Amino acid sequence: MTKSVIHLAARDAFNFLQEHSQAVLVDVRSEMEFLFVGHPKEALSIPWRDAPDWEINPDFLARVRRATSLNRPTLLICRSGQRSLEAGLFLRASGFGAVYNVTHGFEGDLNDQHCRSSLNGWRFDGLPWEQC
Repeated sequence: MTKSVIHLAARDAFNFLQEHSQAVLVDVRSEMEFLFVGHPKEALSIPWRDAPDWEINPDFLARVRRATSLNRPTLLICRSGQRSLEAGLFLRASGFGAVYNVTHGFEGDLNDQHCRSSLNGWRFDGLPWEQC
């Protein structure tokens, strides 16, 4: 049995969520990123790593289990797709079935001017998002 994570581009992830009502989108960025940078509408905030020490959240697994289940499709998103991939591999190793990583995340890759949201990602694709 493979413990890999399935990768979906932001638009494909959005379409997947529309077609699979039981699927859950978990934003694994810090609470401050979720609140002040913005987040996909309907996303749950469960940080993988958070301030002040940026260690792995000891409650991450329990919170994801409460929010989803081992068998529901679980989509993970972060800023650029790296933390969500790390968190996804952790969930797969912890027994979760279908785990998806939103490649390029919410803000996407850096452009030549070191700015995000200009090449790819959830916000770049014009998908529904909100900011507190």
